[in-house]
Amino acid sequence: MDYEVVVVGGGIGGLTTAALLAGRGVKVCLFERQSRPGGCIANFEHLGYAFEPTAGLYSGWEPNGIYERIFAELPVAPPKVDLLSPSYVVRLPDRNEVAVSDNVDQFKETLGSVFPESSAAAVAFYRKLDQIHLATLDDSSASEPVAMLLNDCSLRFRRFIDVQLQTFTQSDSERCPLHRAAPALVTPRRGMWAIRGGAEALTDALAESLKASGGALRLNSPVLRLAYGSDGTPTGVDLLSGERVTATRAIVSNLTVWDTYGKLIGLGRTPASISKQLKQLHSWGAYLLFLSMDRAAAARLSSNRILALTDWQEQEDYSPDQAQFAFAAPPPWDPRAPDDKLAVTVSTLTEAEDWFAFHQDETAHEEQDQSTLKAVWARVHAAMPELGDSVEVIETATPRTFYENTRRKLGMVGRPLGTNNVANLGGGVCQTIFPNVFLIGDTSCGGFGLAGVVQAASALAAGLTSR
Repeated sequence: MDYEVVVVGGGIGGLTTAALLAGRGVKVCLFERQSRPGGCIANFEHLGYAFEPTAGLYSGWEPNGIYERIFAELPVAPPKVDLLSPSYVVRLPDRNEVAVSDNVDQFKETLGSVFPESSAAAVAFYRKLDQIHLATLDDSSASEPVAMLLNDCSLRFRRFIDVQLQTFTQSDSERCPLHRAAPALVTPRRGMWAIRGGAEALTDALAESLKASGGALRLNSPVLRLAYGSDGTPTGVDLLSGERVTATRAIVSNLTVWDTYGKLIGLGRTPASISKQLKQLHSWGAYLLFLSMDRAAAARLSSNRILALTDWQEQEDYSPDQAQFAFAAPPPWDPRAPDDKLAVTVSTLTEAEDWFAFHQDETAHEEQDQSTLKAVWARVHAAMPELGDSVEVIETATPRTFYENTRRKLGMVGRPLGTNNVANLGGGVCQTIFPNVFLIGDTSCGGFGLAGVVQAASALAAGLTSR
């Protein structure tokens, strides 16, 4: 069967691209290997709970934001959202807390009281970030690491910045360039939202829109590789079932940058220079605790969203897998759990490679899971004693869990540093080595969070519409 555009992968980037194209009259088909769309942001459902596999912090829902603009041209309603106030709280090892919100004066006052040793430097740091976010500084300055602006700040304030950067960019102040740090640290101070039903509600709406506009959504349909013409030009995709589907205009990969080249395009057709760069790219894995919490316990929390720093790690490099976690409890109006309970997700980072040791059997994996659970559980209770016995573990998710569900390389999540070097990123949309094959997703888009991927997908859809 022939389509104008074929999209491989039903994550947020692929769904947004396909829904917009279908709404504009483009003949498009999206292939997803799983039985439902959503990719790595699909909820984990178990025992009557629906857990989000993320920190549950979403930007872009402000008036005239990216989601309002997108859904204005789609035939479905957007999911319901609620503004978080504050966006989140950063809890420090000394039990001090910083509420990150749009209240500028209160935020400055809190910085001064929590970090008296470098209050002026802390305020100056955020002022400079605001300037970078507004693109008032030249590109050469914005490409420097965040640490360049932290020379006059205390270690305590650096770690306050590190825990946020690792949560949102998967890199610390020594490695994260200012142009990536600026949106990650500025956007939460302008508003973050919770989505009723989690991010899966967004992917469900986009899937519904795709079908309502006449597009095709084929689930349980793994794509094996690109199909090539006699001249070596990609002409479509070959499915695992043996079916070949032609794409007359473009092929969009919503796979990771590794799988787009290694599996879809093929190692034999990938230039050696790009293969070398792909091997050097690294992204963290995620280790998640899915918890049941008594709904009454939410009243004891300073916020439904807490980024906890559990160790200052003085005299050493910052190791996020040992020093932080994100605690996300849904608002009372969206419990996603049995009566009087809330579905809570605790997110931590882990070295993905460690979960794929050679000849590791299931027993060894379970032992590693239990060992990690024990360590993280102890850190959670030490940092949040107010939880008491109101929480219990329902299930865990390891990088191997993510791999089994999404086939992402080693279960890695998020965008690795250095992705810009692999291909030419234009407006956040990754052009591959072929002019009619595009890459969209969290490993290639330069924007902030889920909204950054949606923004890039919107730009890609606009380009393909006029192609």
